[in-house]
Amino acid sequence: MSPLPHSMKTLLQPSPHSPSLTLTTSPLPLPSHPSDVLIKVYTTAPCKGELTWAAAFPEVIPSTKTPVPSQDLAGVIVRLPPTNTGGFKLGDRVYCRIDATRPGAAREYALARLSEIALIPANLGWIEAAATPLSSLTAWQALFTHGGLNKDGLLGGNQNAVEENAKKRVLITGAAGGVGSWAVQLAALAGCEVVGLCGPDKVAHVEELGATEVVNYKETSLQQWASPEKEVDVVVDMVGGKTLESCWFAVKSQGRIVSICGPPEDARPHEVQKESVKSNFFIVEPSGENLAEIGRLIEVGKVRPTVDSVWAFEDYEQAFERLESGQTTGKVVIRVADFDE
Repeated sequence: MSPLPHSMKTLLQPSPHSPSLTLTTSPLPLPSHPSDVLIKVYTTAPCKGELTWAAAFPEVIPSTKTPVPSQDLAGVIVRLPPTNTGGFKLGDRVYCRIDATRPGAAREYALARLSEIALIPANLGWIEAAATPLSSLTAWQALFTHGGLNKDGLLGGNQNAVEENAKKRVLITGAAGGVGSWAVQLAALAGCEVVGLCGPDKVAHVEELGATEVVNYKETSLQQWASPEKEVDVVVDMVGGKTLESCWFAVKSQGRIVSICGPPEDARPHEVQKESVKSNFFIVEPSGENLAEIGRLIEVGKVRPTVDSVWAFEDYEQAFERLESGQTTGKVVIRVADFDE
């Protein structure tokens, strides 16, 4: 393996109160934890709204964090810690979600933890690999950690789990987005009946992902759509606001609402009298273990990331503009290093 350089290109957010970014040069990052892994970054994928996190959540994002955005990466391991217990090797192709409390991957070399990384499936290239971690992990945890679905029903491996999941109707809002597209695929693969909410130009895409019914929110609101015979067991909300509020009309009593946008109970309309609904707001946890499970599904061709667009590192401003447009289908990916694919 070639000697490591002394410096690298790095994207920084100089002020937490401004979304402005600057591309500069900085030294390679030094390990600060016994399980830090140094990775040469090939691609990274930013997250919508992430440039507001430091100002909005100072209790979560430490002021000492080096302000490198974009927590998802795909790259090659170039340095391992002495405490390597995961069986990883120098040169392994890995992908991961770096915890948001630490510097991200919009730089040529980044540090991730052993617990965060997983091997990239052989049938996934650099672009799709970067588009996978945050979205797939969020969908996985929304459905199986918080949504009450049984992951053992995936691939039909456990008949009891398949039968359990088959009884569930799952509504997914933002069904064509980065997280929503994964949630539709995973819920359908687990054996559930899936209802997707999206705009008119995304209906066919959401059906292709596995939804058995698609609601075009520009034609029909969830409140209009909901009726006793259409109510769902589980809602996974990716949109928040008025959409999260309307989810209460669609969920059954004793059902579940899981949101990545805010506490569902805060959005509950006063006129909704559903009983014993379990509601939960959560923030995704980086997990190499979960990512490895998702990777096995990718390897057998059952699920796939959706890529909206790919941008050169130097075109980071356009990449973030596209990301924040609200018009994406899948993930925006930035090429940090040169490669053929």
